[in-house]
Amino acid sequence: MIDQNGLKPGDKLPSERVLSETLRAGRSSIREALRALELLGLIETRKGEGTFLRDFQGHKLVELISTFILQNDKAKQDVLETKNYIQLNALYIAMEKITQDEIEHLKHWVKEQAISESEFFFQLIKIADNFLVHRLWTILNDYYHSLTIPAKEWKREDYLLLLDSLDRKDQMQLWSVFSHYNNFK
Repeated sequence: MIDQNGLKPGDKLPSERVLSETLRAGRSSIREALRALELLGLIETRKGEGTFLRDFQGHKLVELISTFILQNDKAKQDVLETKNYIQLNALYIAMEKITQDEIEHLKHWVKEQAISESEFFFQLIKIADNFLVHRLWTILNDYYHSLTIPAKEWKREDYLLLLDSLDRKDQMQLWSVFSHYNNFK
């Protein structure tokens, strides 16, 4: 978008609304991305004026971020793969931190409601209690859902198997169930 619009350091970025429409993403995701870019020093917000592009030449993260903005198949696959690795590692972290009450609550929730993969893993990432894992997963998950990639649907029984794995601290079963859905080798 920066190249397409010929933006240079000091230029004003489009409004959140325009970015949301152009990038086909929710406004909350746009706000979150802008906050992250501001924290990285790539943009600056001036009260009453708007958001402006800063000089990003030589910035180490620009190349990494630009990879995910590209809409090619490799970038899409990389986003999915990274999201899956974060989810798997969040499960291992949660395995060490989850309480019996949390397991029982989640089992009841899974049995009583139709839930999405995102809802399920969001709960486990909260239990993992790692802010960076949470932030990275949220960004990748939002971006992944903005793409049109067909995903396998998780079954209620498999959520319950994952919870059983967490309860019994069974890493092999956890890996087996998770890898079945994500083509991990």
